[in-house]
Amino acid sequence: MVVVTMFETGADSGDTAGEFQRWNERRKLDKIFPAPHMHHDIHVNLDTGIMGIVTGMGTANSSAALMALGLDERFDLSHSYWLVAGIAGFDPQDASLGSAAWAEYLVDGDLAHEIDPREMPEAWETGIFPLFSKGPYDPNKHESLGEVFHLNGALTEWAYQLTKDTSLPDPEGLAKTRDRYINHPAALKKPFVLKGDNISAMTFFHGALLNDWANKWVSYWTEGKGNFVSSGMEDTGTFQSLSYLDKLGKVDKNRVMVLRAASNYTMQPAGKTAAENLLQEQHGNYAGLDAALESAYTVGSIVIDEILNHWDNYRDNIPGSNPQ
Repeated sequence: MVVVTMFETGADSGDTAGEFQRWNERRKLDKIFPAPHMHHDIHVNLDTGIMGIVTGMGTANSSAALMALGLDERFDLSHSYWLVAGIAGFDPQDASLGSAAWAEYLVDGDLAHEIDPREMPEAWETGIFPLFSKGPYDPNKHESLGEVFHLNGALTEWAYQLTKDTSLPDPEGLAKTRDRYINHPAALKKPFVLKGDNISAMTFFHGALLNDWANKWVSYWTEGKGNFVSSGMEDTGTFQSLSYLDKLGKVDKNRVMVLRAASNYTMQPAGKTAAENLLQEQHGNYAGLDAALESAYTVGSIVIDEILNHWDNYRDNIPGSNPQ
């Protein structure tokens, strides 16, 4: 099992935790393989078979890290399962802070044309539109060049069913931020597990208008099958490299799961502007950060333990894809 995290704050243990620290400490990933060709050294528990990596932020870092790992001759990853476990901004129309979402579709938010809205045609609702198209949401879109990736839907559903009733942390003070989203019933709920798709963009977008764009962009590239829930920066890069490695027989892309947990919302609450809300939350000062980190670990651990405790079955039979 390879746990893919994107950032760590400070040291790998003993201080303020980022995405990696809980996995490193609680799963005792104490065997370190130096990795000067990656953003971060590789940590492994040789007894349990769990590996943890930190890719670095953004699709460039994540794609480079996964390719470097997949080609590293020290490891046989041909039967490995992959769990991306990180924080994200969540659409308040779908979930609340601290919630955790399993993604089936990954949509890239950078691979596109863009015209500044002040110069775009009056009839357009956005200046962002697909490459080789004649405008926003052109129905005659080209075959994906990396704008959309479809994970193993059966595995995603299996992971969701296994974890959907999990009780998630709801620390004191989290409700205060949730309660500001009076126009979004899902945002007012206590944290919960759901299925919802991810948009990956190197640009940290925020605000009601861009939130609306993200919903339409995900729907557009998934033919209406996907629903934008989480906004991250790495997952299309991660899966692009795994897709290439799959062709070499180095990994099995059908064994990839993406779990994101809500550290913040992707738009402002009533009574605030987008700029005010974003500036308040910049530099990682997210109201739901610690809850999201704990949720990602809690939910992800259920899946990891099920697979590793029944490795004699799951080594050759992907859960959800074959009768058990």
